[in-house]
Amino acid sequence: MTNTGAIGNAPLTGSDLRAFFERDAIAVARDLIGCHLLVNGSGGLITETEAYFPHDEASHSFRGPTKRNGAMFGPPGNVYIYRIYGMYWCLNFVCTPGSAVLIRALEPQSGIAGMIERRGTDVLTQLCSGPGKLCQALDIDIEINNRLLDRPPFSISRSAPVPITSGTRIGITKNAEVPWRFGIQGSRYLSKPFR
Repeated sequence: MTNTGAIGNAPLTGSDLRAFFERDAIAVARDLIGCHLLVNGSGGLITETEAYFPHDEASHSFRGPTKRNGAMFGPPGNVYIYRIYGMYWCLNFVCTPGSAVLIRALEPQSGIAGMIERRGTDVLTQLCSGPGKLCQALDIDIEINNRLLDRPPFSISRSAPVPITSGTRIGITKNAEVPWRFGIQGSRYLSKPFR
């Protein structure tokens, strides 16, 4: 399987950003694979994503809007950031209200020196190999929650098609059997290999 939404390298903005994200979260999660994400100039190719829906018991939106998950009910292309285990931030992009894509990993390409400093390792495959590591490497926290991806500090652009694999999501107990996790086939820059 290959992502099909990838054409050109210009950052997604305005109506193009909305059109890209205002779709089914599975389609968006698949098409984000290989896209280039920057946060304050640091970033790289998105290598792994997971899709979540309002009817999905594993989703933060399952019980409806709250103060904590309000950004998840924002417009398409909105950023939803939350903390797990009381210590790690996670980055999500809103599709339709209440559905979103978790960005699980990326291949570092820009601002690598800053990523190394923030993560305390120079092993490139370990810099952004999981949602918490990715947020630490890119210096993402709640201060940049609830913003559109075409506003600072974010920039996202589509890529050339890449080979994609899929599997079950990681670290959840409810609705864990659905194959809504996507990644670049054969990538070394993943949170966990696909089986």
